[in-house]
Formats: sequence, structure tokens, C-alpha cells
Amino acid sequence: MKNILILGAGLSSSSLIKYLLDNSTEHNWKIKLGDVSLATALQKINNHPNGEAFEFDVFNETQKEEEIKNADAVISMLPARFHPMVAECCVKYKKHMLTASYVSPEMKALDAEAKKIGIAMLNELGVDPGIDHMSAMKVVDKIKEDGGKMLAFKSSTGGLIAPEYDNNPWNYKFTWNPRNVVVAGQGVSQYIVNGSIKYLPYHQLFDRVEKATVPGMGEFEVYPNRDSLKYRETYDLQDIPTMFRGTMRRPGYCKAWNIFVQLGMTDDTYVVENSENITYRQFINMFLPYDEKLSVEEKIAMKFNIAMDSDIMFRLKWLDLFEDIKVGMKDATPAQILQKVLVDKWVLGENDKDLIVMQHTFDYEKSGKKHRIVSSLVVTGQDTVHTAMSITVGIPLAIATKLLLTGKIKVTGVHTPVKKELYAPILDELESYGIKFTEEAFEI
Repeated sequence: MKNILILGAGLSSSSLIKYLLDNSTEHNWKIKLGDVSLATALQKINNHPNGEAFEFDVFNETQKEEEIKNADAVISMLPARFHPMVAECCVKYKKHMLTASYVSPEMKALDAEAKKIGIAMLNELGVDPGIDHMSAMKVVDKIKEDGGKMLAFKSSTGGLIAPEYDNNPWNYKFTWNPRNVVVAGQGVSQYIVNGSIKYLPYHQLFDRVEKATVPGMGEFEVYPNRDSLKYRETYDLQDIPTMFRGTMRRPGYCKAWNIFVQLGMTDDTYVVENSENITYRQFINMFLPYDEKLSVEEKIAMKFNIAMDSDIMFRLKWLDLFEDIKVGMKDATPAQILQKVLVDKWVLGENDKDLIVMQHTFDYEKSGKKHRIVSSLVVTGQDTVHTAMSITVGIPLAIATKLLLTGKIKVTGVHTPVKKELYAPILDELESYGIKFTEEAFEI
């Protein structure tokens, strides 16, 4: 019997847990699921005979070591900052480890030791990062094998709400960690266009958006992700003239969100005084100049040169930002207060389904002609538990775990799924879950 230890039973873990439980009898697996909330872990195990739930504290060294020591593979679905703590323990006890998160410098530093002791530490096995890497490399490798030379690669992903459940003016609901949405894009974004490197500071990020059309899903706008340049090395495209990665939202979102950025409401570096007693209206007014004659709404309209009946103003009003609703959070940062405002309005409804959209554009030259391939993915969630986000984050991670434990994957050390031996079998099985890209190819 093989023992699989899953740490973290949050929203993105649901489909991962179900897949491993569904396959546990055939492969003789025991699934142990640890979470800070025992109730959540028990709910996800759902009395399965091959599953066991327990309360887990990542800071409890004795518990952590004991659980990892008794596992054959460890899947960390904890917040990314805790992965190194788990990883070091996995190296100590020579246990395979898998995550859906980006490879951190601390994780990368364990590569040599992991190879030496013969364990695999597989990362970036979710949707973005994960399916984006695998699907991109499949096409890039094929273009190279056919003698093509890559000229441009653009890739964008969005976690959104399915169109039939899109019933608010922001065309957005939370389908993953709300905090990550609020603080998204902070820092400097960088990418390259026709050989010219571009740096985009946070305060300009939502001003510079591109447009995209996904078949069957309509129009989207795309803002740049933090660092597109590093993917030249990831995808072995060091000399490519254009490389861009972005996040997809529905049209109009970025202009409205930019109000929060420009005002400073997404700042997470300081605490708002008396935050528990202020109202939403007072909160937004804190970021506007004092004027005893103008209302908060009028000051917003004047500062951003928008009409009182504009689409942007309607979106702000719909969030109840101008209402006298108490924040009720002690020692909260602006970002935390904004998150509370949004969570109240952007929550998934009981019957809602979410949506994952992803699109890659590959431009390449072959035999003196320029070509383009546009590859698009659309995944709709099943319900509020097995969401599109949960499916696309969890299923590739679960498949990789199965391939690793059954000897189909034989790599050691720290890896992302950009090698064919990793991405090919995972993508093949993902198709049976409806996770399949459609391609359009034409000359340009």
C-alpha cells in the first residue's frame, strides 16, 4: 500500500482529493488529509474507506515530521509560504513532494539534494502555473520539431464566472483566494515586444491592457503578469523577440479596478486607524482630498474625470462603497478592508458555476512564411465545490501523483512540467476531463 499525504483542504483541493480517493482502490492507496480545520478535512474525505482526515498544524514540528515520515508522496496545498517547511522535511525523510505553486528560491535550492537521494519535487502542476506550461510546451516543441522558428508567444489566463451566472456589473466573482485578487500585480511587470523590453510599474498596470477574443466566450481584456521575461528560459525561447503573459478579465474591469489602485486602497503595508469603527464611505473618503462642499461621489468623479452616471461609478456604487456600513475589522490594512467589501458582493452564489479561460498565441516562421497558432481552453465548473478552478488546479496535480507512484514518471530533483515526459501523459489524461485546447492555425 502507498500512503499519500495531502496537506491543505481548501477550495482548490476538492477535485484533487476526489480524484485520488476515486483511484485509491485500484492502486492500493491510503489518502491522509490534514487541514487546520478538522471539519473541512472530514467533509472532503466524506467517509471514504481509503481516506483519513486529521487536524494539521504546519508549525507542529513533531506532527509534521511524523506524518511526512509515514508517507510515500506529499502533496502540499498549503499557502505557498509554507511549502519550504514541508519540502525540507520531505528531503530529510526522502519523500516525493508535489505542489501547484511556483518554484521558490528555497525550493530550487533543494534540487541537488533531491537528485542525490532520488526523490522528485514537482511544482507548478496546477492551472497557472501548470496547464499553461504543459499546453504551451506541447505546441512550442512541435513547432521546433517541424523546423519552425518562434517569433512571439503570448499567454493569458482568467479565473472568472461562467456567463450564465455572470449577474453583477463587475462581471467577476471570487473563485480562488480573495486576498490574491486584491493584491494582484503589485511590483513591476516586465515583458518584451519585438525585442524591446518593457517595464510597467503597478500604478500603470491597469491602464495598459490588451484585448483578446476566445471562441464561444467573446471579448476579454488582458493586463500583464509580473515577470514574463523569465519564461524565455522556462520555455527554452531565450532569443524570442516577443514574450508576454497576462491575466484575463471582462471588458471594463481594469478601468474600474484602477480606481482602487490609484487611490491606494490595495495597499497592504500599514494599518488604518480605528478601522473597526469606520464605515465603507469613510474608508474611501480617507483617500480623497478634504472638501467640505463636495460629496465623496463628486470627489471621485472629479479626481478621475468620470461622469456621475458612468459605468465606473455604477460599479463602485454597486459595491456599497458609499454606504454607511461599518467595516468591523480591528487593525486592518486598506487591502484587508477592500477585501471585506468585495467578499460581501463577489461571493459565488449557491448554484453558481465558475469559468477558467486560457489562450496562447504562437507566432513562428517556417520556410520563409509567418504563421500563427491560437490555442484556447474553456473549462466550466461543476458546482461550488468542484469548481473549474478546483478541477484545473487539482486534477493535473493528482494525475502527476499517480504517474509518479506508478513509475510512469521517473524524474528526480526539482521540476516544472515543461519536459515532454511530464507534460505529455498529463495532458493526455486531462482531455478525458474535458480539459482540451482548441486550435486555430493560419498564415500572417
